Amino acid sequence: MRWASNRAPALIIPRVTSTTLRTLLHSLVDYAGLFPPAALDMHRAVHEYALHRAGEHAWMLGHFILPVSRLEEFAISHAALGPSPVGDVWRLSVLPGPDLGVALASIAAFNQSTTAVVDTVELKLDALPDLASALAGVPPTLTTWVELPIDDDLAARLAVLSAAGARAKVRTGGVTEAAFPASHALARFIQACADAGVPFKATAGLHHPLRGEYRLTYEAGSPSGMMFGFLNVFLAAAFARTGLTLKELALLLEEKDADAFQFTETTASWRGKTVSRTEISAVRHHVALSFGSCSFQEPVDDLRSLGLL
Repeated sequence: MRWASNRAPALIIPRVTSTTLRTLLHSLVDYAGLFPPAALDMHRAVHEYALHRAGEHAWMLGHFILPVSRLEEFAISHAALGPSPVGDVWRLSVLPGPDLGVALASIAAFNQSTTAVVDTVELKLDALPDLASALAGVPPTLTTWVELPIDDDLAARLAVLSAAGARAKVRTGGVTEAAFPASHALARFIQACADAGVPFKATAGLHHPLRGEYRLTYEAGSPSGMMFGFLNVFLAAAFARTGLTLKELALLLEEKDADAFQFTETTASWRGKTVSRTEISAVRHHVALSFGSCSFQEPVDDLRSLGLL
């Protein structure tokens, strides 16, 4: 089946109430509304995130993502919301830019705030002359992600991340078809992280629960492309620890038939292969942690259209 629009087909899966599905989705979506294709201004992005935090599906929401250069702008927009309830501290994930040292100093100054805290930084390998040295300079109070290419040096780089207690990040799409990795390459990345015990997050191109053809941007007349589904990706991470082959993981990532997936109170299954809720919980805590999306409402709406929320 090929889906020609951005909307998921309605009610393909019977509505379920499943603690297994809730375990899979909990704190899954890091909000990146400042970034394309949404590219919201700061005021609107902060407002949207605040609404989602107060909404019915806030349990699915993770960090607010922003560039370090926009921390001051964030502080102004966040303060405009008014006083936060006691203990309601927003967790921020920051992209440092080209000068990591300057970024870390800015983060330390910002963290004097009591209503928002930067506890995560997201680095890019191509901006780091020496990966091990860069990681050594990040204080242990910050969780560190490093965006890695899926290439022949993946295992060696994962070993460096593991030694430093850092985590991996993979780009799963973008606003052009060329930004999407091949299914077998993404399967290889997921399996390598599971084998190495290195947690990973995904970024870009995962607005929809299931693989399908969707518009690449929100612009009128935008071309469409084949995108991965976040259910596919995070279930693949769970199944990677159950002995599935790379070929099977790639087929799971390519699965477009919603009827191929089933969720119960204790298990999730794909075409007769089953993973337990306990195993999914372990994977979500230790292997596949989150994905960044410029929209939170779109994943929620698509899950609702599928009868899963």
